Amino acid sequence: MIEVTVDSIRVSLMSQQRIVVLKERGGERQLVIWIGHAEADAITLKLQGHDVPRPMTHDLLRSVVEDLGATLDHVYIHDLRDDTYYATLVLDQDGRRIEVDARPSDSIALAIRAESPIFVADSIMDRVGISPSDEEPAAPAAPRGPEEGQDLGVFRDFLETLDLDDLGGEEDPPRKR
Repeated sequence: MIEVTVDSIRVSLMSQQRIVVLKERGGERQLVIWIGHAEADAITLKLQGHDVPRPMTHDLLRSVVEDLGATLDHVYIHDLRDDTYYATLVLDQDGRRIEVDARPSDSIALAIRAESPIFVADSIMDRVGISPSDEEPAAPAAPRGPEEGQDLGVFRDFLETLDLDDLGGEEDPPRKR
């Protein structure tokens, strides 16, 4: 397992599709995952330290986990099948390990709220992780779902529209353009 941090949320200026970029802790490799608008907003709001007047879905889930006497030990993005990533929430409830299937985007949004680590399987990072020095990075999995189904050529087009001068990390919030 490789620990990763949320490097940035990026938005295509042409299609408004969102991706989350996870960066290997202590390394160079990155993992790019397509995510929905709501999850991107939830992650971005928390990373930028914005408080909302009422709990969002991921805040609610964190409260439910805590009220049930559990903690989020970590998130594990463990599989990539048919261009779809799979993740598990690993909870600890009084020494009892509970694993819950979840989408990576929801898992990441919950992990940053619970201040829990995020891990990626070595096999995934080896297969689709990219390095900033890669001239032609391996294409990450395209989104799956009725409104998001696309081929990898569309993803390459999306990457070409990104503004890489504004990575939107934790210390430097994204600027509106």
